[in-house]
Amino acid sequence: MNYIEATEAPALRDGAIKLHGADGFAGMRKAGHLAAACLDHLAPLVVPGVSTATLDKAAQDFILDHGALPATMGYRGYKHSLCTSINHVVCHGIPGPKPLKDGDIVNIDVTVIVDGWHGDTSRMYVAGTPNRRAERLMNVTYESLMRGIGVVKPGNTTGDIGHAIQSYVESERYSVVEDFCGHGLGQLFHDSPNILHYGRPGDGVELREGMFFTIEPMVNIGRPGVKILSDGWTAVTRDRKLTAQFEHSIGVTDTGCEIFTASPTGLHKPYAA
Repeated sequence: MNYIEATEAPALRDGAIKLHGADGFAGMRKAGHLAAACLDHLAPLVVPGVSTATLDKAAQDFILDHGALPATMGYRGYKHSLCTSINHVVCHGIPGPKPLKDGDIVNIDVTVIVDGWHGDTSRMYVAGTPNRRAERLMNVTYESLMRGIGVVKPGNTTGDIGHAIQSYVESERYSVVEDFCGHGLGQLFHDSPNILHYGRPGDGVELREGMFFTIEPMVNIGRPGVKILSDGWTAVTRDRKLTAQFEHSIGVTDTGCEIFTASPTGLHKPYAA
């Protein structure tokens, strides 16, 4: 695997893994903080009867009002500032006019661009009161994310991250979606390396200080299979059973990692709204 100092890297994804210094960490802190603050801003708005289009507009206004840009707006033709994935939608759900119902769970995924740096994060919300199955699923998914983050340090590998997530999720009798993964980011929205949420210890790419990437496990109550709907974006569980996801952007430090997208007001845990 080819590693390169970020200051010497071309502004494109060429397979090399960029290693960032203090300026990169400072940029990612600002971007991650704003992305997390956006999700905090949306928390009280997620109620029965609200549409995901309304949430999307609220997020767009918040991002623009803070001098940033929504990274997904115009990305590969996408027209929204959020992805909103409800109940059996695994990821990339498109905001629309249909109102949320009591008990619906929804993943809200936002990426902002602040001074050229990308802050990417997602979180689960509930409109009203979750049922016990949904509540447990969200708790397990959040815990799997934190277990993956917990093994990030120089010398470990991406396979260690995947194993930490997969072994925990499967011990809880759920399944990990294998069709989507985390990714490097920084001044690019999607960069190397890919971060799989399953794997074997020691496999994959060695982690080094200065790497930036997302960890974003998607966990299904049923089987791991997904399919893409005709809109070309929305991914759903093939068995139509519930799914959940949490995501953080992180940077590898000399002793572990820094979470750039921690909630400023402590709303990072499941169904915080």
